[in-house]
Amino acid sequence: MKALFDDFLGGLKAFAPNRFPYRRFALALALGGLGGWLFVQAKLPLPWMLGSMVFCTVTALVNLPVAAPAVIRPPMTAVIGVMLGASFKPEVVSQMPNWLPTLAGLVLFMVACGLCCVSYFRRVAGFDPVTAFFSGMPGGLIEMVTVGEEKGGDARIIALIHSARILLVVMTLPFIVQWIGGVTLSGGRVAGPSITQTPLGSELWLIGCGIAGVIVGHWLRMPAKYLLGPMLVSAIVHVTGLSAAMPPSEIVNAAQLVLGVTIGCRFVGTAPRIILRVLLLSVGSTMILLALTLGFAWLVALLSVHGHVPLILAYSPGGLAEMSLIALALHTEVAFVAAHHIIRVFLVMVSAGPIFGLIGRRDSKAAVE
Repeated sequence: MKALFDDFLGGLKAFAPNRFPYRRFALALALGGLGGWLFVQAKLPLPWMLGSMVFCTVTALVNLPVAAPAVIRPPMTAVIGVMLGASFKPEVVSQMPNWLPTLAGLVLFMVACGLCCVSYFRRVAGFDPVTAFFSGMPGGLIEMVTVGEEKGGDARIIALIHSARILLVVMTLPFIVQWIGGVTLSGGRVAGPSITQTPLGSELWLIGCGIAGVIVGHWLRMPAKYLLGPMLVSAIVHVTGLSAAMPPSEIVNAAQLVLGVTIGCRFVGTAPRIILRVLLLSVGSTMILLALTLGFAWLVALLSVHGHVPLILAYSPGGLAEMSLIALALHTEVAFVAAHHIIRVFLVMVSAGPIFGLIGRRDSKAAVE
C-alpha cells in the first residue's frame, strides 16, 4: 500500500504548475475535442476517440505546442476499465468453455503475426535484430519497449512502431467491421445513461469499483493495473448482481477523448520525417496484421460458435481498451474480446524475452561454427 500511496502522491506532484504543461495540454484537449465533434457530425465510428486521435497526430506532425503527459491517462483508463467490467454478465461464465477453440487459434495467430512482422521489420525496414523483434511482437507497448531496451534495441523506434500500430488499427478496424459485419458504429455515445439520469448510489458503486480496482491491480501486480484492476472489480460486482450501474455517457466520452489525445500526442517531440517514415512502415505491417486477423477470424469461425465480428475484434492487434470499446459500441461479447486481448498481451509479455534469448543464443552458436 505504501508504494501505491507514493504513486498517488507522485501523481499529484506531477500536476504542479511548474511541472505540468497546462497550456499545451489545454490546446491538445481543444483540438481533440474539435476532432471528436467533427467526427460526431460526420457520423464516424467512435468519434471522440478517433477524432481526437487523428487531430492530435496531425498537430504532432506540424509541431504545434501540444502535450499529453502520461499522468493524465490512468484516471481515464480506470473509467474505461469500470465500464468494460460493467458489461460482464452472469451468463459469461457459462460461455467460457466455448472459448477453447478460439484461444487455441489465438496462440497460432500470435505466432504467425510475430514471424511475419519481425521478418518485415528486419528485411523491409532494415531494423537491427533486437529492434525488429520487439517491434514485430504483437504485445503491449510498454512491455515491448521495456524489454526491447533491456536487450539493446532502439526504444524510441519500438515505441513509435507500436504507437503507430495502435493508431492505424484503431483508425481502420471500425470501418472494416462495418463493411464485413453490416453494422453501424456511428453516434457519440458508446453506452450508459446521461449523468443527469444516473442515481447517486450507482455513481458511488462505480467510483468504488474504480478505487478498489486500482488497489487490487496494484496488489496483484497486474501489467495494466489501472485498466485490468477496475475491470476485474467491476466485473465481479456486476456478475454477482451487487450493482447494474453503467458509467454515464459523458464520462465515457471524456475518457475516450483523453485516450485519443494521449495516443496522438505520443508522436510529439519526434522529427516529422521520422514520424512519416514510421507511419509508412507501419502501414505495411498493419496490412499484414489485418490480413492475418481476417484470415484467422474466418477460419476459427468455422470451428467455433462465435461469429466473424467478435473474432475479428478479439484477434485484432489493437489495444485492449480500444478494441473493447468497439465491441461495446457493437453490443457484442465484450468479455470475450477483452479476455482474448488480456491473454495475448500476457503471453507475449512472458514469452518475448525468453524466445529472443533462445534465438540470440542460436544465432551466436551458428556464427561461431
